[in-house]
Amino acid sequence: MEKRTLQSGVIVAVCRSDDKGERKKDVGEALLLDDFGLEKDAHAGAWHRQVSLLALESISKMRSRGLDVNPGDFAENLTTKGIDLLALPPGARLQVGNDVLMEVTQIGKECHERCAIYYQAGDCVMPREGIFAKVLRGGTVKVGDTINDVADSQG
Repeated sequence: MEKRTLQSGVIVAVCRSDDKGERKKDVGEALLLDDFGLEKDAHAGAWHRQVSLLALESISKMRSRGLDVNPGDFAENLTTKGIDLLALPPGARLQVGNDVLMEVTQIGKECHERCAIYYQAGDCVMPREGIFAKVLRGGTVKVGDTINDVADSQG
């Protein structure tokens, strides 16, 4: 198996929403619960897409196309900077701050219909460039925390 280069970045927004299919608001800091996701977030639960991550670089691409979008606008929980999320395979483990450990479960997603975000923002980058993870070890996550690729569950 080919070894990949481990990488790191920073959390630039921690976002949550009360309902699915809507933009999330940056709350700055939140609790990630073991095998559940972001406390009080509509997408949290005992399933494989507990936490969604999207790179600020992806949001910037949408801005360069003239869209007025910001962290949380694509319904991501964690907006990152400096880490290439799409280079992370399912099974990769991510350490956030000192406590949180997550495992990447899915890259992108299939959208069966255009959601409210698509209509509000004019496009949705999440199906193409967002990733999803489950929480192996919870804790507080906040803006400014580091996010480190710490290999994968098979390695």
